[in-house]
Amino acid sequence: MNNMSRGALLVISGNSHPELSRLVAARLGVELGNVDVYLQDNKETKVDIGESVRGKDVFVIQTGAKDVNNAIMELLIMAYACKTSSANSIVGVIPYLPYSKQSQMRKRGSIVAKLLATMLCKSGLDHIITMDLHHKEIQGFFDVPVDNLRASPFILQYIQEHIPDWRNAVIVARNPASAQRATSFAERLRLGLAVIHGEQKVPEQDKVDGRHSPPTVRTFSGHSLDMLPLFTPKEKPPIDVVGDVGGRIAIIVDDMIDEAESFVAAADVLKERGAYKIYVMATHGILSADAPKKIEESCIDEVIVTNTVQHDLQKLQSDKIRTIDISPALCEAVRRIFHKESMSYLFRNISMED
Repeated sequence: MNNMSRGALLVISGNSHPELSRLVAARLGVELGNVDVYLQDNKETKVDIGESVRGKDVFVIQTGAKDVNNAIMELLIMAYACKTSSANSIVGVIPYLPYSKQSQMRKRGSIVAKLLATMLCKSGLDHIITMDLHHKEIQGFFDVPVDNLRASPFILQYIQEHIPDWRNAVIVARNPASAQRATSFAERLRLGLAVIHGEQKVPEQDKVDGRHSPPTVRTFSGHSLDMLPLFTPKEKPPIDVVGDVGGRIAIIVDDMIDEAESFVAAADVLKERGAYKIYVMATHGILSADAPKKIEESCIDEVIVTNTVQHDLQKLQSDKIRTIDISPALCEAVRRIFHKESMSYLFRNISMED
């Protein structure tokens, strides 16, 4: 790849994932811009851009990290600093979008992903590049174009090149909600499909929060609560596996792995049903709290995640964690946007379920 002119393209990075930023910049044939991002003594985030951004197309690389709120503030301030310094365009390269799990209304909660999208747009970002959003509908929260790249080609390639006897595998959906994604993987690899059903968890709607209490005073005469239809509570069946995994390699696929309890429980069930090797594959390896320790002590053989999020410390706690580099996809997306080329090539043969 030919070197691009520093007079037009500028790639800068926050502190969330410097290794990934260097990989993307190296593939583009440019150096990272001179930006100093740090916390002052009063815990306020300070950004100093050490070179001119006037008239340049600036790409800001920042992902969700362990210190997620600081990462967000760094991104917002870097984007706003470029905007007020007359940058031609500002593109946010956010491999893992923080707060993407909070994209639906939960009782008295809020849709935090929408709030974050509004903040990012107001800061000056003209375009967003991200990967495997937890819910694809999040793209609609933004007032700017969003390119939601997919990690599935990298994961499929890893399966074919690094899992021995992968043709004897079965793709497993951890719960019915992830069945579409698992089906897409199974169809591409020409493998069987299994779905774990009846996951044991406390439904959020069953938690006591005061909403189930009937009013003590009837406001309108002639109206009674007896007029309302009675909703029958859900009863989940005992956990079970729909599909044959006996004597097979089980590959659990999902978009992210954060807390590992549900994956460990799924692996235990698959082991009981006769699976002789168990892999977990996900795009985003958040691996928060003591997830690495639980993975290390479980019957899971390997956990394969991409480097959308930095997890070097987690890999020190478990030898089972492997990493796939997705910087080529980010690099190509940056190159195409910079040269005003079509992005459709990056989505060839990729279905909505991926």
